[in-house]
Amino acid sequence: MALAFALLPLAAACGTEKADGGSGSAAPSTPLTGVHWTVDSVTVDGRTHKAPASARLRIDDSGRAQGNFGCNHFSAQATVDGDSVRITDAASTEMACDDVPMGFEQRLSAALTGDTLTARTDDGHLTLTTSTGDTVRLTEEKDADLYGTRWTVTGVGSGEVSQSLPAGTEGKAHLTFDDRTGKVTGSLGCNRVTARATVGDGTITLGTPSTTRRMCDASLMDTEKRLLGLFDATVDYRLDHRTLTLTSQNGESVTASPGQ
Repeated sequence: MALAFALLPLAAACGTEKADGGSGSAAPSTPLTGVHWTVDSVTVDGRTHKAPASARLRIDDSGRAQGNFGCNHFSAQATVDGDSVRITDAASTEMACDDVPMGFEQRLSAALTGDTLTARTDDGHLTLTTSTGDTVRLTEEKDADLYGTRWTVTGVGSGEVSQSLPAGTEGKAHLTFDDRTGKVTGSLGCNRVTARATVGDGTITLGTPSTTRRMCDASLMDTEKRLLGLFDATVDYRLDHRTLTLTSQNGESVTASPGQ
């Protein structure tokens, strides 16, 4: 499905209660910008709505906000002044997601973009409060570790172009690096795999793979072939928060994220 972007209306969030505590000029006790926040809930008119797992927010030091309302990704301008935050000029994709509760995205969008927010951080938690007392509660999302994480393959690519996995193959291919044994184990989508893995400065040398020998659907075997191309070679790796990218010397790449 094509992802169209549309400007979001900056309507004020509804609410009747005033925030318990005024805004001030003091900065939050822990950093607000440069942190990946997961949205826990949004409270409007005294009713709390739990957020889908995909709802996120990040404000960088250059004044850009990016995230996900629960289904749709968004980007916006962000102004941070002490404990005051204002998010404006938001643009969002327009997708329909059956697993996101009806109305949640509108509530979160209105709360984040409809008012100047007061930010309070406390031990890895962030609360954004509107002038009418509505709140968005968030928790800091830690960076994933290369070792011990089950990296589920989410896409394959060549050069600058990355593609999602074929339908029906999502979540089947995964890799786990073990620093104690110096090995990588997992699934190529169809067959299990084990190999030596020597991690260097931005590189991983993958040894000869030992695999099972099952035959699966063509789409799974195609993904498996792409993954096998990473072995018996040294690949570049980049770990950005919770996204791992492995790139071979000929430009073939694999992206992965933490999975079950």
